[in-house]
Amino acid sequence: MCGSVGRMSTPRDLIPRQAEHLVSDSLEDTRVVLINGARQAGKSTLTRLITGSRPDAIIRLLDDRATLQAARDDPVGFVEHDALMVIDEIQLVPELLRSIKVAVDLDPTPGRFLLTGSSRILALRTLPDALPGRMEVIELWPFSQGELHDGADRFIDAAFAHGPALKHTSALRKRDYLERAVVGGFPEAVRRNSRRRSAFFNSYLSTLIERDVLELASIERHGELLKLVALLAGRAGGLLVPGTLAGASGIPRTTLVRYLELLSSVFLIKTIPAWSSGLTQRAVATGKLAFVDTGIACHLIGQDANRLADPDGAAGPMLENFAVMELARQLTWSEQQGRMYHYRTKDKLEVDAVIETPDGRVIGVEVKAGATVRTDDLAGLRNLARLLGDRFVAGYVLYTGAQTLSFGDRIRALPMEALWHLAP
Repeated sequence: MCGSVGRMSTPRDLIPRQAEHLVSDSLEDTRVVLINGARQAGKSTLTRLITGSRPDAIIRLLDDRATLQAARDDPVGFVEHDALMVIDEIQLVPELLRSIKVAVDLDPTPGRFLLTGSSRILALRTLPDALPGRMEVIELWPFSQGELHDGADRFIDAAFAHGPALKHTSALRKRDYLERAVVGGFPEAVRRNSRRRSAFFNSYLSTLIERDVLELASIERHGELLKLVALLAGRAGGLLVPGTLAGASGIPRTTLVRYLELLSSVFLIKTIPAWSSGLTQRAVATGKLAFVDTGIACHLIGQDANRLADPDGAAGPMLENFAVMELARQLTWSEQQGRMYHYRTKDKLEVDAVIETPDGRVIGVEVKAGATVRTDDLAGLRNLARLLGDRFVAGYVLYTGAQTLSFGDRIRALPMEALWHLAP
């Protein structure tokens, strides 16, 4: 490709993404498609995969200074094109959305624009128009384990299709899962060794705070926000209580809530909402904290696989974060639609992930770092099964052991690897 406008070559060794067919399908019936996700998650590479079969597509990269200036100077002329136009990092010039709206209103042909963004476009302060009814948003996450290791990535579909009949045997052990958690899923981190990966994470976090967050809000005290990010990493998998975090960080509660919203908007953290069936008043309504990429969380707490495996290491919360975010990734492409929650009662019975379909069916997933499963590990799932009755499809304990184990009615223990290898 010459400069910032033209064709992108498509290397044969690009890892296929699960989102590719979602984007391709959307372009068939939607005027504007937005690939939204974390910086460095592979959005630009995905557009190469999509446009490889579209020789008339044109690609404009707003990271290029001259292209950025052209977009600002003449947004109407910038978006003129008869075929598919890809605009990378649209959040850098959000006023282009107004010109795109006019263009697709005049010509409603599907597949006019493919946009990418590394912050939640709808949260931008200067957003002129959200293109209601004209734009479909597809989230792109860092690599899933299935994408990295040639797995089916269909555990959710398999669970709702087969319930407690799921079985899997794995050769992976706890150390293998910890190594994968430490690496995470960012393409640049995956290809680097440990020392160079650490340098990438440092650069990534610095850019995220000093550039991406500033696109959303004016932040004067960057150091305060970086301190909060480190504090949050140590609480991954825990309840997200702003008052408690404000006390621990010294940041006023109102400011802290704003910071949390910003960190979510740039895809660093995710809140897993609390689940309640409405049948009980014993459920805790507070959301849980997760990091979009477990590799970054491990980097922030300063623990490699060896340190995580120590008796006082953070293997438990990091592997929980790892598994829960694999489920979150799958929900963006699974055939079975559903939403993910966590469940915790005031008596401290809990289930790490509760996935509920629109028709009310539920699966529960509990994550354990150990290679054995104890009776206490099943308490939350059994409580959920009693509460829901026939709506409860199955409960699974994902652990670091090798075999599938049955624990009675609709409760099974599965190797964590089942997450990315099982399919309906």
